Amino acid sequence: MSDSPASPATGPDSLEVIRKFAETYAQRTGTYFCSDPGVTAVVLEGLARHKEELGGALCPCRHYEDKEAEVSQAFWNCPCVPMRERKECHCMLFLTEDNPFRGDRQTISTEEIKAATAGH
Repeated sequence: MSDSPASPATGPDSLEVIRKFAETYAQRTGTYFCSDPGVTAVVLEGLARHKEELGGALCPCRHYEDKEAEVSQAFWNCPCVPMRERKECHCMLFLTEDNPFRGDRQTISTEEIKAATAGH
């Protein structure tokens, strides 16, 4: 479990599970992805990597002293408590109608994610 840039790419199964989860969650909660699909792609890729490495979709946009402990506490596992309670998404993955960075999409293709995260 390394945070090094040389970490292997996220597996296609994990990425697909996270992509489908995000689309379903956005539709169910009436939220939308960021107007910049690159933001959505990087967040989804980070969630998928954490799911593979840690066993939980830990928010990839925060710093943790102990990622394993954070996963077990579940507060920052996506959807995190702030998102579930107040629709506040630190990652800009799930944005409400009034957010100026909200796009008009609740879907993203695997190809879009791979294109936006190539080289990361």
